[in-house]
Amino acid sequence: MTVTRKALIATGLLAFVAAFVAMFPARVAYDWFVPPAVQLSGLEGSIWSGSAAEASVAGLYLRDLNWRLRPLRLLTGQLAASVEASPSSGFLEADVAIGFGGNIALANVNASLPLSAFATVARVPGLAGNASIQFRELEVRDGLPVVADGTLAVADLVAPMVDASPIGGYRAEFFTDDDAVVASVEDVNGVFDLAGSLTVSSDRNYQFVGKVAATDKTSEKLRKQLRFLGSANERGQHDIRLEGQL
Repeated sequence: MTVTRKALIATGLLAFVAAFVAMFPARVAYDWFVPPAVQLSGLEGSIWSGSAAEASVAGLYLRDLNWRLRPLRLLTGQLAASVEASPSSGFLEADVAIGFGGNIALANVNASLPLSAFATVARVPGLAGNASIQFRELEVRDGLPVVADGTLAVADLVAPMVDASPIGGYRAEFFTDDDAVVASVEDVNGVFDLAGSLTVSSDRNYQFVGKVAATDKTSEKLRKQLRFLGSANERGQHDIRLEGQL
């Protein structure tokens, strides 16, 4: 079979592009492509395969970030890579795509992270505990989650606005419904019997509506706090409603 001149030229161009991507310095790619929400330092390697000693992604601090690029995604206007990183404790693995407009899309997320890493982002000083995260898909635009499909499990939760001591474990199952991200929330081994629904809408408003009741693990101090929610129903449940804006 005769190899045509056009085929040789195309092969040569592809080889050149592949070599260019493989050798393109990570420091230059960071200056060109990465949005302000992502801060990196201690960069090594290339855009194809590299690392950063430290990273801050939308306020989440990470160490020992390693990535391997998926170059074909550049054709869709995204800088995409498989990444691994370490927070202050735990681990993070995900496929990450960053759009040139600053949007961040994650897939195949598997992580174990300390909740203290999210205290600044969530605007909850003193937030503590451990989070186990498995998301098939998660997309964030301008700091707002717009697509979510996965689970978040929290153990040994400390929420200072509720109590300075741990209040147990809880689980949220996330999905996308029209123009909102919705999660069903329930206790796992918490000091409260809790069930509710969290909705984050496209206008940045969030709302949690549910029912909460005391259990044999609930301290007298927390039982008194429940009374501020109003009268309980025949099952000892109090209505709870939280609203705000992200």
